[in-house]
Amino acid sequence: MHPNGAFRWEDRCAMRAFAAEIGFGMLFLTTPDGPRVAHVPCVFLDDDRIAFHLARGNAITKHLDGAEALFVINGPDGYISPDWYCIPDQVPTWNYVALELQGVARKMDEAALIAQADALSANNEERLAPKPVWTRDKMPDGLFYKMLRGITGFEVEITAWRSTVKLGQNKSVEVRMAAADGAEAAGNRAIAHLMRNVPE
Repeated sequence: MHPNGAFRWEDRCAMRAFAAEIGFGMLFLTTPDGPRVAHVPCVFLDDDRIAFHLARGNAITKHLDGAEALFVINGPDGYISPDWYCIPDQVPTWNYVALELQGVARKMDEAALIAQADALSANNEERLAPKPVWTRDKMPDGLFYKMLRGITGFEVEITAWRSTVKLGQNKSVEVRMAAADGAEAAGNRAIAHLMRNVPE
């Protein structure tokens, strides 16, 4: 995470909401075969536990149960041109939002895996309203359980939260707003919005 304290994010509730809204991240693990990463959607089970599933054949799966893992969620990011600050003697930079969740991973039993898969689809289906919600009841008899054999579920109890919200907070508000205008004009509305509304 960025060493500048101005870019720290301390609001655990807001971090959780950010992670849940994105719902997708990178799982990093050191294995006997070397460092590995998996790209997976996730859900929160409670305030300090996330759950996800991986293909049984994923290179991480066989090493994950009981291992210390790192889950990284990236938010909007973008290049910031020095010209956008409208003040002299600036350099290019990159603004971004990132969250690291660290903890020990534990394999879930079948009931927990089913609950995780159902929660994952439910969370995302409700965002698609007014489309009718998809549920596994729409699958032919037995197909869901057949497909379930191809995945393994895990949960991570989060023991460390680390974050960076680097949005120009080290500049004056006027300078940051000018840079946000430049980012938006260049097509990066997401990072411009965050620069104007820095999370606490």
